[in-house]
Amino acid sequence: MPFTASWHTLLDELEDLPDGATLITPLSHKRFRITDVQEHRVIIEFEDADEKRPLQRDQFETLYRRVSDEPEGFDLDRLPSDADPYPAVLSLHPRFEIDEDNGVIVKTEDPTSSQLLGSNSESTSEERTEPDLDIYADTLLLVDALERHDVATLDDMETDALVNLYTLLSDVQRNANEFRKNVADVLLNRLHHDRPVSGPYGSVQRTTRRNRTLKDEQEVLEILEEAGIDQQRVMSVDRNKIDEALEVTELSESDVYEIDEREYVRKAEVDEEVKQTRLQGLKEQLAATEGEEADQLRQEIEELEDRIDELTSFRTGTEIKE
Repeated sequence: MPFTASWHTLLDELEDLPDGATLITPLSHKRFRITDVQEHRVIIEFEDADEKRPLQRDQFETLYRRVSDEPEGFDLDRLPSDADPYPAVLSLHPRFEIDEDNGVIVKTEDPTSSQLLGSNSESTSEERTEPDLDIYADTLLLVDALERHDVATLDDMETDALVNLYTLLSDVQRNANEFRKNVADVLLNRLHHDRPVSGPYGSVQRTTRRNRTLKDEQEVLEILEEAGIDQQRVMSVDRNKIDEALEVTELSESDVYEIDEREYVRKAEVDEEVKQTRLQGLKEQLAATEGEEADQLRQEIEELEDRIDELTSFRTGTEIKE
């Protein structure tokens, strides 16, 4: 199919987008909207930067040719960093699809999905769903505990309230770390070549951690000896052998160890039944919330979201001076 026909198909798809439809770039995951569709270009506006940019027809044609020449898909990493929106817009064409797991954009013979996130009208009508995650349940209980107690003055709190608070904090931390690892495993397949990817609350980057493990001890000693290094220079005290020696002598730990004892609080057990009872009560309370109370809650959430957005948004030095 010649590009002219594909271009007009794409323009038709763009014209049919609902108001407020949002797209997301496949590499940097920046959100943007189509603000104008013209014969030779498409105007987009990024959500977080209030920046408008024209996407030119000839650039789309170049991308179209490259994708068409690659049966297995065109590698998105080969695009210039500022060309990230082009594949997102091209994915609205029914014959082009982005495969983020493999980092490519592919031309297919069947209708495909796109980088379209949805519209404002659709998002407002969606019902909130309760995720079946331990972190969600424990976080809900923790929020309830924080709201019922004045945690600004911990010394004034009752002991049982402090115990509940510590238990919930411990559970949230454990479940959050586990869930964070699951999220990181999926993200790892979507990050390419140490290129930072941004979201509303921050950014992440693929990094490499280097771990070292010594080879067989005798092999290491022989290699060092051949290099002129005396074995005594690299020999160290083995703690396991020291502990074995203490058991068969009259020496005490303090004779060979610097001992620093510190007391700490450790969670002993969790009453899951009480947690589930309280959690169910909170869910029923949230489900029954309506009228002025619900409106007030939504307003508070919106204000909090605005505040978070203000704290996490990036402004250039020029914008701050203005």
